[in-house]
Amino acid sequence: MPSWPIGGRDAGAANEFISDLASRLANRVQLTSDGHRVYAEAVESAFWKGIDYAMLVKLYGADRDKEATHSPAQCIGCRAVPVLGNPNPAHISTSYAERQNWSVRTFTCRYTRLSNGFSRKIENHAAAIALYYFAYNFIKIHRTLRTSPAMAAGVTDRLWEVSDLVALLEAEETERQRAA
Repeated sequence: MPSWPIGGRDAGAANEFISDLASRLANRVQLTSDGHRVYAEAVESAFWKGIDYAMLVKLYGADRDKEATHSPAQCIGCRAVPVLGNPNPAHISTSYAERQNWSVRTFTCRYTRLSNGFSRKIENHAAAIALYYFAYNFIKIHRTLRTSPAMAAGVTDRLWEVSDLVALLEAEETERQRAA
C-alpha cells in the first residue's frame, strides 16, 4: 500500500500523522486537536515539550430520539483543555481545520457516497485529493488573502498553472526512468 496520508482515527494513524507533522516543522507551534485521546499521546510522543498543545473537547446534550433523526446529539458547548506547553487560550480553535474539511467535501465530492465523484479505489481518491490541494494552495486566489496560500506563506513567488504540475510529474517520471 502506498504511504499516502490517508488513515483511520486509531493510535497508529495518529502517531504516523503527528510524527510526520513534527518532522516538517522548524519552529515551535501551537496545535489544537479535538478531544480524541490518541492525539494527546501522539503529540506528546512526537513533540515532547517542544509544542504548545490544547484539546478542544465538545460537550453534547442528551441523545436525540433515534427514530426521529440520524443526526448526532446537539453540541451545547466546548471546553479548552491545555495539554502541553503554554497554549494561548485565544488561539485554541479547530475552526481552520473544520473549514478546510468543509471545503474539501464541498469542492471534491470524493467523500459523498452515491455520487459519481465518490472514490471507490484508494489510489484514485488520493490522486483527486492531491490535485484539489495543489489547486487550492498554488493556483486559486483566495479572496481574504488576495493571493494563493502558497504565495502568502512564501513557498512560491508566483501563481501556478496546471501545466506546471504536469511538468513536475513528467520530470519525476523521466527521473524514475533514468534511475531504473
